[in-house]
Amino acid sequence: MTVERSLRGIAGFFILVSLLLAHFVSIKWLWFTGFVGVNLFQSAFTNWCPMMTILGKCGICEK
Repeated sequence: MTVERSLRGIAGFFILVSLLLAHFVSIKWLWFTGFVGVNLFQSAFTNWCPMMTILGKCGICEK
């Protein structure tokens, strides 16, 4: 699995979990959803995302 595919999966998971938490726990969890979205948006322009660095250090390689 590539870093980019892993990144998309993790971002989707974070968004879905934060939406569930916003619905069942507190609406303030939508701030986390927004944070993930802003990170994805800035990575489109800079080609850098903190999660990509973390995944690289965990050994997930580009294939």
